[in-house]
Amino acid sequence: MSEYDVVVIGAGNGGLTSAVTLARAGKKVLLLERHNVPGGCATSFVRGRFEFEVALHQLSGMGSSENPGPLRSILGEMGVMDRLEFVEMENLYRVVIPGEFDITLPCERDSIIKELQARFPKEKDAIPKFFDLVYSYSMQMIQGLFFHDPEISKEKYPLYFKYTLKNLQDILDEYFTDPLLKAVLSIYWSYVGVPPSSMPFGEFAIMLFAYIEFKPYHLKGGSQAMSNALLDEYLLCGGDVRFNCGAQKIVVADARVRGVETEDGDTISCDYVVSNASTLHTYIDLIERDQIPARQLEVLKSSSIGPSAFTVYTGLDCEPGDIGIKETTNFITTTLDYDSAFAKWKTIEQQGVSLLTCYDVSDPDFSPPGTCQAAIVALQYADPWYTIPPSQYYDAKYRYAEGLLDLAETVFPGFCSHIEEVEASTPLTHLRYLGHPGGAIYGFDQYAKDSTYFQSNKSLIQGLYFAGAWAGSGGFQPTLTSGRSSARSILKSMRKQQ
Repeated sequence: MSEYDVVVIGAGNGGLTSAVTLARAGKKVLLLERHNVPGGCATSFVRGRFEFEVALHQLSGMGSSENPGPLRSILGEMGVMDRLEFVEMENLYRVVIPGEFDITLPCERDSIIKELQARFPKEKDAIPKFFDLVYSYSMQMIQGLFFHDPEISKEKYPLYFKYTLKNLQDILDEYFTDPLLKAVLSIYWSYVGVPPSSMPFGEFAIMLFAYIEFKPYHLKGGSQAMSNALLDEYLLCGGDVRFNCGAQKIVVADARVRGVETEDGDTISCDYVVSNASTLHTYIDLIERDQIPARQLEVLKSSSIGPSAFTVYTGLDCEPGDIGIKETTNFITTTLDYDSAFAKWKTIEQQGVSLLTCYDVSDPDFSPPGTCQAAIVALQYADPWYTIPPSQYYDAKYRYAEGLLDLAETVFPGFCSHIEEVEASTPLTHLRYLGHPGGAIYGFDQYAKDSTYFQSNKSLIQGLYFAGAWAGSGGFQPTLTSGRSSARSILKSMRKQQ
């Protein structure tokens, strides 16, 4: 029987930052990964002469060396910043309603306000007031929540307590009358996973604040470069890793972790486990039923599995400008009724809202010379795909892909004629690769009750911790942060027991 201080299950973002933090602290750590490469969603694949980025569109929280954001600080603590090269994106995003409306928002507060005032003159006075709220709220959230102010109160942080759990749509309706302006400001909803009517204003505000103040970034080499750098640092710190080897069972006795059994049949003795797998898989598949606290099962029953994604990866035999792609991040929508669009996520109907990301705009070296690549994404639940007979699956898959390609063609004429390589992934693709229920990319639905305000990275089972979207918010910055947070909690627990 092998003995370790901590076993980390899964080498996704959260698993990697947990493993690195613990190994750098001198702990004996074993990292188990069922695939042959690290990264989870933070990875890439090759088709022809293109290496396609799987999931990263805009990296938030980086900031510059002069104005470092929280993620830059975390990666610095991990010892990997000198192995990574980041590229700042020029603009925040472009929103296009084909044939009707087109706007690009820059990455600077005053410039955004100026652009919006020029396009929506009737809302001229309300626009700066809205951004004042976003910024004032975010500063209170940072001071009170992120910096763990022990004197946090409604009196000291009134905006934080007033607006955190209100939905974004209500706040937009309070400030604006123009539905198009509200649609432009809230377009990140299609990126986050819940419509403005359900998205907590607090989540929206801090996200928008971070993108504006710390800018959106691209990573040279894609997200796989970051996964590789974190793994390399982990190994340099003496950590052990087993690829192609998942966890079969978490051994629990007397309400605390005792060890892990691997798929290879080995039993690992340990007092702590960090699970970067879904909480559902961890409790239901890895732990004996009689060892799961009843209250934990009730918590799981109250949550709903979040959306996955349908993505079309395209390698084009031209440069972005040849077909009019001038921005890295392009939201294309044919509707302002976001609740109806969201409802279609549970069907295989075209929803009319998608994101087209072309990394080569920010990083001309991302693809081979004279070429570029674009990923077209529409979030979608796995449910309708379960009902499609296997004999009809590929027809349904490519029919949906054609719909997204047609939408791209309306904005970028000639797009389809330049496709050299194309690959499509459905929610079932994500389910098969990630092993997440429903192929969910953000864990549970990102409603307020399943946000970081209420989710804990610590289980009721002593010694069991979680890292990743299933224990908080989805996205790269939150999941990378969650891994470090869980590792720090374990180190604190270890110190108490000394």
